[in-house]
Amino acid sequence: MIKKLLLGAMVSAISTAAVGHGAASSSFEPDTNRIKSHLFFLADDLLEGRDTGSRGHDIASLYIATEFSKYGLKPMGTDGYMQSVEFRKAMLEQESPEFTLSTDEGEISLSYPKEYLTGPSLLNTASQVSGELVFAGYGIVADELEHNDYQDLDVEGKIVVILSGKPKSFPSEMGAHLASGSQKARYAEDRGAIGMISVTTPTAEKVRPYQSRLSYIHTPRLAWLNEDGEPANAFPQLKGSAFLSEGAARQLFNNAPVSLDEIYAQLEQDKAPKGFALPGTVSMSKKSKHSQITSPNVVAALEGSDPELKDEYVVFSAHSDHIGFAKTVKKDNINNGAMDNASGTAVMLETARLFSQMEQKPKRSILFVSVTGEEKGLLGADYFAHNPTVPVEKMVADVNLDMPILTYEFADVIAFGASHSDMKASVEKAAANAGIELSPDPWPEQALFTRSDHYAFVKQGVPSVFLVPGLKSKDPEVDGSKVFGEFLSTHYHKPSDDTNQPFNWEAARTFAEVNAQIGYTLATQEQKPKWNDGDFFGETFAKDRQ
Repeated sequence: MIKKLLLGAMVSAISTAAVGHGAASSSFEPDTNRIKSHLFFLADDLLEGRDTGSRGHDIASLYIATEFSKYGLKPMGTDGYMQSVEFRKAMLEQESPEFTLSTDEGEISLSYPKEYLTGPSLLNTASQVSGELVFAGYGIVADELEHNDYQDLDVEGKIVVILSGKPKSFPSEMGAHLASGSQKARYAEDRGAIGMISVTTPTAEKVRPYQSRLSYIHTPRLAWLNEDGEPANAFPQLKGSAFLSEGAARQLFNNAPVSLDEIYAQLEQDKAPKGFALPGTVSMSKKSKHSQITSPNVVAALEGSDPELKDEYVVFSAHSDHIGFAKTVKKDNINNGAMDNASGTAVMLETARLFSQMEQKPKRSILFVSVTGEEKGLLGADYFAHNPTVPVEKMVADVNLDMPILTYEFADVIAFGASHSDMKASVEKAAANAGIELSPDPWPEQALFTRSDHYAFVKQGVPSVFLVPGLKSKDPEVDGSKVFGEFLSTHYHKPSDDTNQPFNWEAARTFAEVNAQIGYTLATQEQKPKWNDGDFFGETFAKDRQ
């Protein structure tokens, strides 16, 4: 049915795309009524929170594809505008987890989820692992920082025990990558480990208390499936994993060469604890239920005007999914996701329309990618980055739009990641064309550069920025930082993130204009964006592109 409706939209698009006046080469006049219409539709209760793989998200995807067709954009999916992504969905059987610590003093069984947490396995419906224990500090290997927690440790065939987080001295964004869960699993598996246990720390408890994690024990895990039908980015050698509360961790460190309190004291001094063998063995087991779902990315292109540069693409990305229904007894249980990310998707659609109406198209082509599965771990973007519908080396930049707060007239924008490449100068120039400043990252400690869909493109070597309205307001009575904080504490990932919020449509207009200016600047400048010399992300992911 979706294909039939979309075909009809494409047939009618030829005349529709020609309607409207042509814009000047770098002058953009966003239509706030269009932005409002997109946002209100995508955030409507009808779409039931646009959860990945849901009917509501399919409706959102069809709407986005139909709009792309209306603008006369070229379909760039694998089936028209659509790029279907197959996912494996895993749910933990809550009664199944078992964790037994065996020492010379006897056996201790930890209680799930009171003392430890574990998630479903994406690889096996029944998982079991037993082995000796080795403490490996933070479990990080970072040659760039002369840090190796596995130095002189033998973890072959053993279960590694690691601290959550990273050393305080690590640079924020580099550290966020090096200390991510997937990287820690890779370090462990590469050295022969068969399981991984993470333990909380005082710092982790301040940021995210163990008790707060209990709200997510029923959350499914998703992974996109490769051409062999196997989950991507999996670690088959690691047969079991767990996250321990402080009380449970203390039992692992009983009679250890160094106590947990001594290790915590070293962390306070930002020292890297040395690894050692822990007494005893651990057995872990659990059961998971598997199912398969399908959810689309939506991809379209505006062809550039230059005979050579049109084969290069400036990418705009925005995620169309949200988190579906809330587990609540309240009448309103739909997480509408108006700001997150109907607002970003609406602005991307208006940006696509603005470019489609230009009489003189930019030199490079522009690719618009609406991705699924962001809320499940940047999965749709990761799938597209690994299975692009244009050559990945031809994607010269990505501008990502995720959760722009559009409730006050802002006087600046923030482009997370701009300092890693010469895109900073391009974004600064484009923002000035819209009468807006470019401000530095106000929260460098949060490492937001690694936490949205653009990061999937970064890991394929593509210079990228994550664009949001800044904290400076044109109204001196409005504190942008306070507004942002109130949204996070009151509405983020809650049913109240709906269209009843006080949207400022002038802010939406400005954000769309800045967005278009950035795309135009990147698509017309003589040289394609480059990573800065010696930049960690450029050196790590783009050596073959420079």
